[in-house]
Amino acid sequence: MSPVFRSLLTRSLPLVAVALLTGCAIAKPRTDDPHEKFNRSVYAFNNSVDKAVVRPVAMGYRKVTTEGMRRSVSDFFTNIRLPITVANDLLQARPKEAVQSSGRFIVNLTFGLGGLFDPASELGIPLNETDFGVTLARWGVPEGSFLMLPFLGPTTMRDVWRIPVDGYFFDPLSYFARNNSYEYGQEYLPQVLYLISLRSSAVDAESFLNSAYDPYAFLRDAFRQQRLYMIYRGNPPEDVIEQMQGLKDKNFNPDELLEEQQKWQNQQPTEKPTQNPPKQQ
Repeated sequence: MSPVFRSLLTRSLPLVAVALLTGCAIAKPRTDDPHEKFNRSVYAFNNSVDKAVVRPVAMGYRKVTTEGMRRSVSDFFTNIRLPITVANDLLQARPKEAVQSSGRFIVNLTFGLGGLFDPASELGIPLNETDFGVTLARWGVPEGSFLMLPFLGPTTMRDVWRIPVDGYFFDPLSYFARNNSYEYGQEYLPQVLYLISLRSSAVDAESFLNSAYDPYAFLRDAFRQQRLYMIYRGNPPEDVIEQMQGLKDKNFNPDELLEEQQKWQNQQPTEKPTQNPPKQQ
């Protein structure tokens, strides 16, 4: 797969999670970022690639499709990639979740016209996605340093392994591309469409990132928080949340950080509202 389009995946996931994370108590930026100088340079590079190539493609996709079409495409790819979740549920010694995800996959594949629709949700079968990074966390592998990789986007020393492991062994889209060969590389079209769909869904969350006091730190922390919620299946312990938000640090004042961020936002230029011309009598 083209590395430019693979960056779509890792960049979009934190953006999608941003809207969910803004409801949490304000958290101070993480300080355990030993490669921050390198990471910020890579972030600027990836951001330039996104603005020049990836985002325009995603916006074009939104213009030529309806919301219903995009939802069906998203449902299809969510379902077709469920073998990744099933395999990792088994590796995590969670047989009940593996059976549940397998049932969801079969129901949507059969009654959902190949996954274009989501009857499994209507039947009360929840979607609980997981991956090899969560599997490593399940068995005690530490998170490691945060990394911002060229074209691949945000990850950690632990989570980066989900890209080769899930991508090679468990992802049906990757399996299809490896075992088929068409003219002009058309075997990669399903993967490209999947990533365009993901980037398209992240457009609505861009305002959170663009209005952040420090977009790099915001994206970094949102990514790590989103991964934490995946590890705990959406219910991290209270002490983990407090530690994540810096509330256990005696020197951390959330009101002071909030005031600093609001002061920065007030200093940003605002667009003047367009005045409507007076109506003709």
